[in-house]
Amino acid sequence: MKFLKKLTLVPFIITCLALLGCGTPAETLFVGGIPDQDTERLARRYEKFATYLSNELNVNVQFKPSIDYSAVVVAFSKGDLDLAFFGGLTGVQARIQDNGAQAIAQRKSDASYLSKFVVKSSLQINDLADLKEQAPNLTLTFGSENSTSGNLMPRFFMLENGIDPDSDFKALPNYSGSHDLTWKLVQDGAFDVGALNYKVWNRAVSEGKADPALVREFYTTPEYYDYNWTVRSDIETKFGDGFTSKIKQALLDLNAEEHSEILELFNADQFISTNNSNYDAIKDTAEALGIIK
Repeated sequence: MKFLKKLTLVPFIITCLALLGCGTPAETLFVGGIPDQDTERLARRYEKFATYLSNELNVNVQFKPSIDYSAVVVAFSKGDLDLAFFGGLTGVQARIQDNGAQAIAQRKSDASYLSKFVVKSSLQINDLADLKEQAPNLTLTFGSENSTSGNLMPRFFMLENGIDPDSDFKALPNYSGSHDLTWKLVQDGAFDVGALNYKVWNRAVSEGKADPALVREFYTTPEYYDYNWTVRSDIETKFGDGFTSKIKQALLDLNAEEHSEILELFNADQFISTNNSNYDAIKDTAEALGIIK
């Protein structure tokens, strides 16, 4: 009887081994993103997104938070992240360090991104000409040093208009670390002027968080490319041929009817295809300003 029981178990064991050998990869797909907004919103964003992506790809997906923008780039370059939602500049930095990494998707709005300049409502500043004239008496805060919309592009457009943020103001610029904190620092009176991501500012206004009696916008930059999803160069070695296309399709399949909460948390209507060359202008600008050497 014991011998028969052992024989009965053999096909079961073989079947289990076969399933393990032919089923989904045992590896975990690690996802990250720049901490450009408040931590509570980011936690909800990536919790929902990780669940969605795990179901779509049939692999375990885990979000790895990072303390700042540079930490996301470092984690990606070391292989601690397989997929990351970068800003334009951090995406360029990551792809330089991981040759072969690919930008695969962006929000539709990322092809025409904007930065907003905000100021204390009590100040008589209505354009960059006013800012240039009054700069010696003002303090300025950017977002993260590695932010495209919170430092790189605002800095570029200031310089284009004859304003040097490193020498024309009362003091060297501050770096708040996130877009949410930038406008709050101006509203609270800690700084006179701030530059930030237009989506974060628009949301703060629409939700009634930004008090117009204390802080207001006065300048919107021209358009540029910004955020993107980038996959590591070794993604298919880890998960198999064609896995990049599977991730990309899962991103493109996000739609308002079925995934409205995820898209809202990403400030997106949808994700569309992109490629590395779309961010060449960001790379050129960063090199010209000495941010990338």
